[in-house]
Amino acid sequence: MSSGPVGVTSTDSARKVAYDALRRIESQGAYANIVVPAALAGDRLSSADRRFVTDLVYGTTRMRRACDATVDRFVLTPPDDATRTLLRLGAYQLVFAGVAPHAAVGETVALAPKRVRGFVNAVLRKVAASQPEWPSEAARLSVPDWIHERFVSELGELDARLALERMNEAPPVSERADGYVQDLSSQWVAAAVEARPGERVLDLCAAPGGKATAMATDGAFVVAADVRPSRCRLVAENVARLGSFVGVVVADGRHPPFAADRFDAVLIDAPCSGLGALRRRPDARWRISADDVTELAVLQAELISAAAPLVRPGGRLVYSVCTLTAAESIDHSVPDGFDVDSSEPPAGTWRRYGSGWRVLPHDADTDGMVLLRYRRRS
Repeated sequence: MSSGPVGVTSTDSARKVAYDALRRIESQGAYANIVVPAALAGDRLSSADRRFVTDLVYGTTRMRRACDATVDRFVLTPPDDATRTLLRLGAYQLVFAGVAPHAAVGETVALAPKRVRGFVNAVLRKVAASQPEWPSEAARLSVPDWIHERFVSELGELDARLALERMNEAPPVSERADGYVQDLSSQWVAAAVEARPGERVLDLCAAPGGKATAMATDGAFVVAADVRPSRCRLVAENVARLGSFVGVVVADGRHPPFAADRFDAVLIDAPCSGLGALRRRPDARWRISADDVTELAVLQAELISAAAPLVRPGGRLVYSVCTLTAAESIDHSVPDGFDVDSSEPPAGTWRRYGSGWRVLPHDADTDGMVLLRYRRRS
């Protein structure tokens, strides 16, 4: 048991915080990365319990389908939504989090209303006493069938399994020299722009500003654009905190308010399905659909077409997405007047992928990412 203020003294309180957060995510459509910080605001919980809450919420959300599969073997009548959340929370602790069965069962049952306490206790005890049996590989990996099928089709069975397994783990923390926390694959994308002192560089979809501030450290003047004022405020906050030489502009990347031939380099870190960053966005797998991938590919093509004229002759256009699908990356046409720049592999752990480069989550314990580099003809 952890110590803390009167009334919040143990991990059973942490489980209550986690349960309330999960209910908001599952019943109200709230986002985990917004709900968790709000739930942890203040000094109610010890640092250990705060980590426990984060793991319970993110882990249970990632492994929702797998948790349901372990529970449903012992359920004859589907429970109500609130009870389903409790069962998921208990199953996650038992199957994935390594929590002692007596604590996982006892403390989770204590959160249940009296009318279902016996039911929750009986089901979780059966889960604790059994080994998981998976109805499908997609259920074991806790993703919708369409995501599993897409990964197998595009990556092959082995890489699909390894990528999804890695994205079911919590991501490592990667901190730049200036203190900004940013995944290594995103750092590699910023480095691939090869921003130089005195150059003008445009980051067309810049929020939250990690790549823009990284490029500015190389001495370039960076214009960071994003379509939403709230996202631009986030960029501006990061720019101010880091002291970066970055201008922030509210602009629609499909209709950028900049003159032609204005920039030495343009980076399009495009909106995408995020299928390469599922571990960082635990609820994304349950929100995204195959139709979304198709719609996003249309938006991405519009961004590429709009950005290409902004690059000066001889300049660079770099396109990246934190997904792994061909439709959102290598299937896009090379912009008119540009050639594929494949002279040297970019810095980082990249695999050759069509006309570009790809890193899979298990290659270097990073987000999955695709990178395409073009150079405008002089």
